[in-house]
Amino acid sequence: MPYDEALARYEPVLGIETHIELGTSSKMFCGCATAFGAEPNTQVCPVCLGLPGSLPVVNRAAIESTIKIGLALNCSIAEWCRFARKNYFYPDMPKNYQISQYDEPLCVEGHLDVEIEGDDGPEVHRIAIERVHMEEDTGKSLHVGGSTGRIHGADHSLVDYNRAGIPLVEIVTKPIEATGAKAPLVARAYATELRELMRALGVSDVRMEEGSMRCDVNVSLMPRGSSQWGTRTETKNVNSLRSVERSVLHEIERQAGILAGGGRIIQETRHFHEDTGSTTSGRSKEEAQDYRYFPEPDLVPVAPAGDWIEELRAGLPERPAARRARVKADWGLTDKELQDVVNAGALDLIEQTIAAGADPAAARKWWMNELSRRATALAVELAALPITAEQVARVQAMVTAGDLNDKLARQVFEGVLAGEGTPDEVAAARGLKIVSDDGALAGIIDQVIADNADAADKVRAGKVAAAGALVGAVMKATRGQADAGRARELILERLSG
Repeated sequence: MPYDEALARYEPVLGIETHIELGTSSKMFCGCATAFGAEPNTQVCPVCLGLPGSLPVVNRAAIESTIKIGLALNCSIAEWCRFARKNYFYPDMPKNYQISQYDEPLCVEGHLDVEIEGDDGPEVHRIAIERVHMEEDTGKSLHVGGSTGRIHGADHSLVDYNRAGIPLVEIVTKPIEATGAKAPLVARAYATELRELMRALGVSDVRMEEGSMRCDVNVSLMPRGSSQWGTRTETKNVNSLRSVERSVLHEIERQAGILAGGGRIIQETRHFHEDTGSTTSGRSKEEAQDYRYFPEPDLVPVAPAGDWIEELRAGLPERPAARRARVKADWGLTDKELQDVVNAGALDLIEQTIAAGADPAAARKWWMNELSRRATALAVELAALPITAEQVARVQAMVTAGDLNDKLARQVFEGVLAGEGTPDEVAAARGLKIVSDDGALAGIIDQVIADNADAADKVRAGKVAAAGALVGAVMKATRGQADAGRARELILERLSG
């Protein structure tokens, strides 16, 4: 059903469960490394493989990170909680149970405010958080031989257990109501703000493309005027912000079409397809699965001390929303300019460049233009470029001092990114320095005037604009290294007599 028609007949209700891999150096219950991209099954041990006789030990850093997340989400922190065994079979779970938290999560009853652009300006939606609990991640299945990478149609499957046991936090919202036609935007804004908050806390790299942040998006529809929620579907492992938005929009249209045609919605998991923007059925969840939860007998309860919690609360960083408001005012940005900076992942880099001595406009110019272009060409994130904020600030200092112009500065950036050294070393090795000495420019200007007699005559006749062609010729002759302003002054002096 077309989206506008669907919204005229039904009110969407959302729920989002977000899994975030914590950026600890070791796994949740053992000492295995957590680095992404290692050779399959090289970061495993008897504990994370679930071998008989192995015993788990809780990772204190993971507990600390989870408490920080709970505090940042305005949650209450439990004085006492336990881990539980969630029993089910799946090939990527080596123990046939997952150590998780069930009825005694570490963090409960919080909220996160998100802002979207409404019809009459910014709208703030408060997303209620039901719980934040800890668990261990599962391994990763690789289905080989099919065209989609999914199990259907595959010839065989492989399992990599490197991910098994990595500390995982699950953040579960309460039902999100009263969003109307803005439901897809609210869902995306929530995922975006949550990702920025995790980055600010330093608890995860939240790289959705690598699976360190994954969203399960629940959608149901209820007829307008009704208070009875509809049957929900759960779109699993949505791994980009854009896909969170698109999955909500598609499910609203799909479910509305089924309901309007007299059909019923099946409670099930679904898969989102990036290429089509659609979802397909996964597995039915109409019958409640008995996970046979019971307290984990090999782990003691977790009882974080009150003074530890307060110490962590006092050390929380500036919230992303407050930071955005501050830099918007300090840097004189419009809402769109600020959003562009955030979307490019340049906020930290620009702030660091300013701290290193550059002015805000120059820092933003280099990161959002020249360096962003190079990152796109290399298909890497901006922060992954082999250049530091201090080096960018140094290039700008050379421009401010008159040693470089923007064209020469871009060549310096090229050299730094190619590993040729520091900005000063690159400029020296490549001979990149503005020529502003009158003596050095005099001969070049005389030759340019001789070679461009028509333009020179126009300047002598009072057509000062014609000097631009002569300045351009000087810049060409000096490979862009002449001081254009001084060259113009000298040309006019030569031709004024």
